[in-house]
Amino acid sequence: MKGKFQLYTGNGKGKTTAALGLAVRAACAGMKVYIGQFMKGRDYSELCLPEHFPGTITMEQYGTPRLICKGEKPSEEDLRSAAVGLDTIRTAMVSGNYDLVIADELNVTVHMGILNEEDVMEFICRRPDDVELVLTGRYAPAGFVEAADLVTEMREVKHYYAAENLPARKGIES
Repeated sequence: MKGKFQLYTGNGKGKTTAALGLAVRAACAGMKVYIGQFMKGRDYSELCLPEHFPGTITMEQYGTPRLICKGEKPSEEDLRSAAVGLDTIRTAMVSGNYDLVIADELNVTVHMGILNEEDVMEFICRRPDDVELVLTGRYAPAGFVEAADLVTEMREVKHYYAAENLPARKGIES
């Protein structure tokens, strides 16, 4: 099967959820999946996916438990974790061991200045022909959009966070 490069971006909810749905679909079809989550170092419900799909889904996080806000300078630990993550996910992508590779929140990592856009573009360009690559996150750079075979932009129309000031709900948002 010839792989494609998919990009899920936009300000709406559902980018990670769509990528994880694709991971489950691929795993159920016998494909091997690698998920690297950038800027995430907290406990999210999806972290148990490898337990439910042993030997089929591998998942790692490249981030710290703290949330980095726009305008805030990333720490040395944030920079180091992301650099290790990019190197690790690149190795996974070219290893021949995975059919689907997901780089969750990689777009935001570039937007926040934690990773360099050119380094990530080099990563994208190294995708083997038989690997499906998915990048998620708001603020996808124009070069990523241009390089992608499929771009889905999630657009927020209405969100209960603003109206009800709800914290993330386990199993739904976290």
